[in-house]
Amino acid sequence: MSKSPKKIKAPRPPAGSQDEKVMELFDHLRELRKRLFISLIAMVIGSGISFVFAQQFISLLAIPIGGVDKLVAIEVTESLGVFMRVSLLSGFIIALPVILSQIIAFLSPGLMPSERRWLNIFIPFATLLFIGGVAFNFFIMLPAALPFLIEFLGIKTTPRLSNYIEFVTGFMFWVGISFELPLLMYILARLRFVSARMLLRGWRYALVIIAVASALITPTGDPINMGLMMLPLAVLYLLSIVLAAFARRGESS
Repeated sequence: MSKSPKKIKAPRPPAGSQDEKVMELFDHLRELRKRLFISLIAMVIGSGISFVFAQQFISLLAIPIGGVDKLVAIEVTESLGVFMRVSLLSGFIIALPVILSQIIAFLSPGLMPSERRWLNIFIPFATLLFIGGVAFNFFIMLPAALPFLIEFLGIKTTPRLSNYIEFVTGFMFWVGISFELPLLMYILARLRFVSARMLLRGWRYALVIIAVASALITPTGDPINMGLMMLPLAVLYLLSIVLAAFARRGESS
């Protein structure tokens, strides 16, 4: 019985040569493809789990407006579209720890061992901060914003199912993202892009940016709801200064 010929591994080009740089680029692209594939699988699994509970999630999202009975669906495919949107968004939240771990795994080869350790701590904290932002939006901002929107000008409003779910999920997503600010500042401080002193000196500019971000995130645009958004963002900015100082403790900022 003839043996199959042994595969001979091609020698790696000399270090610093053009071929070596091209090979490194292909290595990075293969690694990126691998990380994206794992993230996609996590999204598919998360969305599959969400399909089972999507109806309960929709009922939960409808609580701030008084339940699904307060909503109407006009188009034939509207309910199916909402079902898919909620499933995908909740699937993303379920898969978020895996997605973050794949981003860190892709970046790890270029980091020092100490940097890898503290970056791994980033995953649970990033997830908790995002969930905290979503909870803040659901329990505080939505109950304050919805009555203003529905009763504006005294005209009776019966929200469409798709419009309401798109509004609520988009609102919750961006508030959740904004709650990642302290962790982002901590990472930037560890990478020496910012310092606590720099953040403290720029507090006036930060307040302007926070006001603009609050106006963009808050759908009503009224001062009360903008204030509800600005207050936690201002507190998160102060927390960012503390974390930046902690990240670079022992150094001169």
